[in-house]
Amino acid sequence: MAAPTTILETRREQVFPTLASSEIERLRHFGRHEVFAAGGVLTRVGEAGPGMIVVLTGEVEVTRRDGAGEAHPVTIHRAGSFLGELAQMSGRPALVDSRAVTPVEALVLTPEGLRAVLVTEADLSEKIMRALILRRVALIEIGAGAPIIVGPALDPGVLRLEGFLERNGHPRIVLDADNDPEAKVLLEKFNIAPGEWPIVLCAGGQLLRNPTDVQLARCIGLVGAIDPDKIHDVAIVGAGPAGLATAVYAASEGLSAICLDCRAFGGQAGASARIENYLGFPTGISGLALMGRAYNQAQKFGVEMAIPDQVTALESGSGGLVRLRLASGESVRARSVVIASGARYRRPDVAGLETFEASSIHYWASPLEARLCKDQEIALVGAGNSAGQAVVFLAGHVAKLWMLVRGAALEATMSSYLIERIAALPNVELLTGAEITGLEGEGLLRAVRWRRDDGPEASHPMRNLFLFIGADPNTDWLGGSGVALDAKGFVLTGGDAGGGRNGLQTSHPGVFAIGDARAGSTKRVAAAVGEGAQVVAAIHQYLAVHHGPTPRIQPAGDPGERKAPA
Repeated sequence: MAAPTTILETRREQVFPTLASSEIERLRHFGRHEVFAAGGVLTRVGEAGPGMIVVLTGEVEVTRRDGAGEAHPVTIHRAGSFLGELAQMSGRPALVDSRAVTPVEALVLTPEGLRAVLVTEADLSEKIMRALILRRVALIEIGAGAPIIVGPALDPGVLRLEGFLERNGHPRIVLDADNDPEAKVLLEKFNIAPGEWPIVLCAGGQLLRNPTDVQLARCIGLVGAIDPDKIHDVAIVGAGPAGLATAVYAASEGLSAICLDCRAFGGQAGASARIENYLGFPTGISGLALMGRAYNQAQKFGVEMAIPDQVTALESGSGGLVRLRLASGESVRARSVVIASGARYRRPDVAGLETFEASSIHYWASPLEARLCKDQEIALVGAGNSAGQAVVFLAGHVAKLWMLVRGAALEATMSSYLIERIAALPNVELLTGAEITGLEGEGLLRAVRWRRDDGPEASHPMRNLFLFIGADPNTDWLGGSGVALDAKGFVLTGGDAGGGRNGLQTSHPGVFAIGDARAGSTKRVAAAVGEGAQVVAAIHQYLAVHHGPTPRIQPAGDPGERKAPA
């Protein structure tokens, strides 16, 4: 008999816990009583559901759809169990279908009601939140509610969309147009020409042809329309460690917050294969897991997430407000803004680099990249901690890894524990004084050329190259905003911003800057999180002076367990 391999098999009791009658009684004033007739639909894939549904009597069948639209059973909910996963915290579309097998009485908690439970009922919150997270993991494993991406396995567009969904923790199904029979059926059905790769069939039935990340996100409900009339206490630009920390602390203290990012939550930290020097995780944790927890925590406190939504400009508004212009044509109004837009990956000056960026050049090392490189020979350029973490992770998947470093040694730029670990890896060859000189191939990388210490140029066949050579501030969108930058494009704060400002304030009233985008910041996850917490106190002070008192919730225990506003 095969050993259990999925979350649904190994942790079923935590995925589908049963609530005691006393626990259900505590939930009643957070929801409303509803009755569903036998055969009635409770949730439908691709449509926003009503929230978390607690079954009081009767049975509810939950099913998922495969690539052909056929239904497959997931579970049966009976009295005491509840329907829902992470999407229900924010009212996003459901990933599964559910219908009443018999007449059902239920308690329905809207997203607002669910978040209220998660904040105010500590022990119940732990049980429910764990189940919601594990269910999302399980749905990713089985591809429930997943958009179907069809195209050649190594097509740049396919890789781009697959990476986008992975970084946002969303299920997906990828069908290889060259080898998968189901893919060929879909291509014939929709009369798709090769130049239209990739196509995406969304869970709601919509067909997209070579969509952008934003088009796909809107199709599957990752991001919706922004209310033009709503005024937020704080708008946070960037959902990396600094931005997510700000979101969690601001919302847990009663401020209305919106967090925007142009691609995915987590920033560069979210792309790290393993973070081993973050306080409280002695065995390490993947960047995506750490940032995923922060993202869910922010939603728990009611932060509005607009991801992906790209901010293109910052402007002064009337009444002391700040307006953010978005690439979608929408705008966000807020009493204060936190710039946490981080940095963008630095690119070496190598001819033709952009030709391979969508398919063979990588700026992070996730399980997706590891699968692409399995048992291959690869090269990685970089000498910092992020490069070291990527080397350690990738070495376990590839045949050989060439590590190219411009300097004479790693000691000046990398933590000693990583240096020691790399030295012990038998399939890693460290080349100091090395520099990339050229790339070969058409569409897909075929070989990488490099030179050491002005020696002869060498060419090595390989299909994937990883670049970890630092980053530049992501602040181009601040042009003309009045926010002062230094010569390198980092945001000036405090005394450097002039006008007697202090702390994390910028030269623009009501605008603060934290994390990698801020001049003089420490480029560490822990430092970014600390600044995210610190800036909330400064926001409270600013709002109290310029916009009147704001709700301030006193901590009950640690900062992750703040009481809800009265």
